[in-house]
Amino acid sequence: MKKLTFNYSTPFLSFLFILFLTSNIVAQQKVKASDILNDIKKGKTISYENVTITGILDMTYMDNKLPDLPKKHKWYKNGGDNSIEETIESKILFINCVFEGDVLAYIHDEDSGYTFIADFENDVRFKNCQFKGDAMFKYSDFEGNVDFSGTKFEESNTFKYAEFDNKTSFANTVFEEVAIFKYAKFKEGVSFKNARFEDNLNLKYTKVKGNFDISGIKVAYDINSKYTEINGKGFSKYMIDNN
Repeated sequence: MKKLTFNYSTPFLSFLFILFLTSNIVAQQKVKASDILNDIKKGKTISYENVTITGILDMTYMDNKLPDLPKKHKWYKNGGDNSIEETIESKILFINCVFEGDVLAYIHDEDSGYTFIADFENDVRFKNCQFKGDAMFKYSDFEGNVDFSGTKFEESNTFKYAEFDNKTSFANTVFEEVAIFKYAKFKEGVSFKNARFEDNLNLKYTKVKGNFDISGIKVAYDINSKYTEINGKGFSKYMIDNN
């Protein structure tokens, strides 16, 4: 019987090298944040995998809204509300993506006095992603399922006052700066399983209904659990009853 042999010649090795290089180019494809924002405005489903997002992903659309808003002294004098909310109807799906700039669902503009907030009507997934800039989700309302599992937050982050209406996961996440969940509400449970906090974890006034999974978490410094409420129990009481 004739044996099959492969000739690992220089051309063959060159082919493998080109194939490897091409794969890496695809994996490192770059997408402009402005293009994503345009698609969100059109109500398109946002779905990206293995790409790098360049620029600031401002889902509050502050720059577009500011020129048409009354100046600070006008709304302040009339007792108006300084919160400007944007409702994101699109499903947001990012897997293995790198965000080079800030990802913003919250901005407080000091000059105008307005606070800009983005709320999410559909599922939001930032799975195995890397936030190299700030990740701001203060006051955001998440109506669908939320998945930040396996994601790394390298800079400032906040989910202060955020409300999560459905299943939520921060499992295997890494927070390199203080993780802020102060006043956050989780209505269908939350998983922080195997999450790593390289600074403090702020859960002050946080409320959770449903499963609260913090098995395997590592916190480098302090956990602020003052007034935290887990299924109607204080943080310490809940931990004693469930361990």
